[in-house]
Amino acid sequence: MNINWFVVLGFVIDWTIRIGFLLYIPRKRKPNSAIAWLLVIFLLPGLGVVLFLVIGTPKLSKRRRHKQAYVDRIIAEATKDVNDDLDDLEPAEQERIQSIVDLNRALSKLPARAGNSFTILPEYNKAIDNIVAEVTKAKEFVHLEYFILVLDDITQPLFDAFEAAVKRGVKVRVMFDGMGYHSYPRHKEMKQVLTKIGVEWHIMLPIKLHPKKYNRIDLRNHRKILVVDDRVAYIGSQNLVARSYHRKDDIYYDELVVKMTGPIVRHCSAVFAGDWYAETNERLTKLTDPKLRALPEKTGDVLAQLVPSGPGYDTLNNSKLFAALIHKAQKRVIITNPYFVPDEPILDAITSAALRGVEVIIINSEAMDQWMVGHAERSYYKELMIAGVKIYLHKYPILLHSKHMTIDDDIAVIGSSNMDIRSFELDLECVVVAYSRSVVKDLAVVQKRDMNNSSKVDPIAWHERSLYTKFLDSIARLTSALQ
Repeated sequence: MNINWFVVLGFVIDWTIRIGFLLYIPRKRKPNSAIAWLLVIFLLPGLGVVLFLVIGTPKLSKRRRHKQAYVDRIIAEATKDVNDDLDDLEPAEQERIQSIVDLNRALSKLPARAGNSFTILPEYNKAIDNIVAEVTKAKEFVHLEYFILVLDDITQPLFDAFEAAVKRGVKVRVMFDGMGYHSYPRHKEMKQVLTKIGVEWHIMLPIKLHPKKYNRIDLRNHRKILVVDDRVAYIGSQNLVARSYHRKDDIYYDELVVKMTGPIVRHCSAVFAGDWYAETNERLTKLTDPKLRALPEKTGDVLAQLVPSGPGYDTLNNSKLFAALIHKAQKRVIITNPYFVPDEPILDAITSAALRGVEVIIINSEAMDQWMVGHAERSYYKELMIAGVKIYLHKYPILLHSKHMTIDDDIAVIGSSNMDIRSFELDLECVVVAYSRSVVKDLAVVQKRDMNNSSKVDPIAWHERSLYTKFLDSIARLTSALQ
């Protein structure tokens, strides 16, 4: 009799937990993610509950989100009387981009600024050389925020430039992700070197088990931002590590970085300052407030807008931006991205664009450096090709790690954001939107080079892949929804 009561009690507890999660999980969560989590919990209740408690919350801690809200208020206050720089555009041009500018400003509080100069840097080691050259010119400060920072033969000149800058009296502040650097050789030595040469450095999103400070361990700061004085800034896909990423196989990486001068540099400083405050509680107001410090002078004719995103925001900034841009396309969309696992709005935008006659090209890679993501993105190819999307795979062993997109002939996006659910929900990212024909033209050269080094996916051959491969793709697609 007692045993039966224990069985009944266990049954009641089990279903109480399941029903509780059935009510809780769908709140403020996309349907595909909610369904995936509920499926895991109902099929594997013990393991599923534990996994959900550890990694089931796709937002940063309340304390960290409060800091992001504070930063947003500061930016909004500083820019409330600043109009977007659209006056020099023709009426038709202004009408075309106005909704995108308004959306981005609502998401990030940052206005569109004219008078910038952009230089595309698609060569891996040359981009690092360019960065080092600018650090050697620093007079006031160097602010570096990178997902991966590694001390190796390729990056040694950058550390030497840091040391020389500190000796000149330049304030060098450096942040790197708490997980991004940890698996690479000499990571302990790197921290010791930074301290020795006088760099003020901090780890972004360190693992903390305190309930009020806890963030799920796979929420990462994936941004790559460098600002030197108020003079120049860099963002893009490239981490600061040797091109091989110290892998044991033969895969190596192609990247793309954009060097910027002009007023947009201050906006890069604002994003860095926000992350610096989040990690250190130090406010860099004197370096970022336009009331205390004049904006950088105009250096070119590029109209640009910075869009940070991540789990510190209540909205999926990058996903909303990408979907809105693709819906805006009239002739052509070219997406270069290593990890393409779209959410529903992005997938609908891309297939709708292709179906209404827009040429849509996705440049991906044969090489897979992340098995699960590689198979998940391949699960979307058939659906995309049926809609008319053209897919190119960069030839092995290069993994095309660049992250950029062009819309028609006049809008470009460059930054750190992948086009996958992780970058939309779990990673802190930053992209720049250039409303500029010249930037699109420069990117077109890189896009053509990448397509020439790629193979176009044949829909018939793709359909004839083995059932086992298709099964792996489907399983990976399911797990990608567990956000």
